[in-house]
Amino acid sequence: MDRTRTTTGTRSSFPHAITGVAARRSRGFVHSEHVIVPDSSGSRYGRAIGRALGCAALSWSLAACGAAVSGHPIPARDAAHTPGALNRLLPGQDEFPARYSTVVLSPDRARRAAGDVRAMPEGAQVDPADCGEATPSFEPDRGAIAVGTDNQSRATLTVELTRTDTPLTRLRERLQRCATVRVTRGPITNTVVTQLDPPPPGHVDEALALRRTVTGQTSGPGLTRTLQTLIGQIGDVRVAVTYMSYSDARADTEGLDQVFTAAVADVRRG
Repeated sequence: MDRTRTTTGTRSSFPHAITGVAARRSRGFVHSEHVIVPDSSGSRYGRAIGRALGCAALSWSLAACGAAVSGHPIPARDAAHTPGALNRLLPGQDEFPARYSTVVLSPDRARRAAGDVRAMPEGAQVDPADCGEATPSFEPDRGAIAVGTDNQSRATLTVELTRTDTPLTRLRERLQRCATVRVTRGPITNTVVTQLDPPPPGHVDEALALRRTVTGQTSGPGLTRTLQTLIGQIGDVRVAVTYMSYSDARADTEGLDQVFTAAVADVRRG
């Protein structure tokens, strides 16, 4: 989950949608009337002519079946499209743990927050260069972010909803290849180490879990950032919930699980 100047971007298929298309095609077939060629008692030549006519009739019938399918194939993704603005699907205050105060971010602030939870702010240089990721769009129908803040622990729970047709496996492959990267913006260079965890359970099409450690050139208490992220793909909407802290205290994995489960349920309800 990254923002970079050198960026790379991040489709899944749904068998039930493909089955629906096949069913519609089957119903669209036009079956021709049977053409009966009598078996003449005449010469072999006459019977051969009869068989040839029968084959020609069968060929015409098959051609008619193929030609009768109208329209065009429907991509499987269309059946899983979630219409409308994504900010209406963000979990509300009552779906966060009570100690977190939540706010829905404007598109500009959402872009900055997306860079924070990816540990790659917009405009940063990434080494290796192909380990960057394009900044998502946060136009109303493309993305939305809500942030819950625990002011006592300085920890945040960030819910990011983005619309994408890129398979989650593409992100997994990139993270496996880019376990350690250096991110530079201005005079500041950070080292970002990413580790994949077992994917979370839940009613999602694909799932991914990861944790990151972000360290700078100067170490010390409160200077190391730790992040844990749960990601799920539901149709064309990706749900990512990130717990971020500058503390050495144990991560709030219960709160992370709670908000991720709520966010997935909200997107599923549409």
